[in-house]
Amino acid sequence: MKIAITGKGGVGKTTLAGLLARLLAETGSPVLAIDADPDANLGSALGVPEEALQTVTPISHMKELAEERTGAEGSGGFFSLNPRVADIPETFAVDHAGVRLLLLGTIEQGGGGCICPEHALVKTLMKHVLFQKNESVVMDMEAGVEHLGRGTAESVDALIIVVEPGTRSLQTANQIRRLGSDIGLKNIFTVGSKVRNEQEATFLTDRIPESELLGIMPMDDTVRQADIDGTAPFENGGEIVEAARRILARLYAGKAL
Repeated sequence: MKIAITGKGGVGKTTLAGLLARLLAETGSPVLAIDADPDANLGSALGVPEEALQTVTPISHMKELAEERTGAEGSGGFFSLNPRVADIPETFAVDHAGVRLLLLGTIEQGGGGCICPEHALVKTLMKHVLFQKNESVVMDMEAGVEHLGRGTAESVDALIIVVEPGTRSLQTANQIRRLGSDIGLKNIFTVGSKVRNEQEATFLTDRIPESELLGIMPMDDTVRQADIDGTAPFENGGEIVEAARRILARLYAGKAL
């Protein structure tokens, strides 16, 4: 299962990404969780200890590694667009509770539309991890599809757009859906989040086609408590974990794919 999760900031996409990664790991599947959001919080959502997170550097910030792998150093501006990346997840990921966490960071474009070595490294890495057949991937993205492209779209089983009850959140979702379709993503779904009552649930079900709505996650105080305690929402259990379990089951059952 290769899942990319996106949505407007603050809607709960990182919480869902963390829950799905932990649920996949619960099945015994090798899981790689990729934090591609500049405001990197996926580690906390997975329950990775803070001291372990402090040792991790986003791949896109590893300038020396990018120059070494692409051959950019001393090359007069020429470098490989297909650098060696197979060892990067194993070398730079942090392991926790059956999940390997890799921080991707923001892809920085070079001046004048050029592609910098860091950009080439991240793009090649994305292709590598998404085309691997022997592990599940859960990717927590910013509000867009910048880390994906036409070369990787076909390997993504689902792009999940997380929305909360509100017009602005749905507008962002529509923009992301268009971007995803433009690069060839075929399975684009929506998950409602932070839903407090039946009225808010109806707001979403009235506006999102049933075939696109994977499920609804309730507003759950255990998520806030987990943040206070420095633990993973998954470990506290509760309604939101069961909601995520149903979302994953629907994907596996093929009802949405």
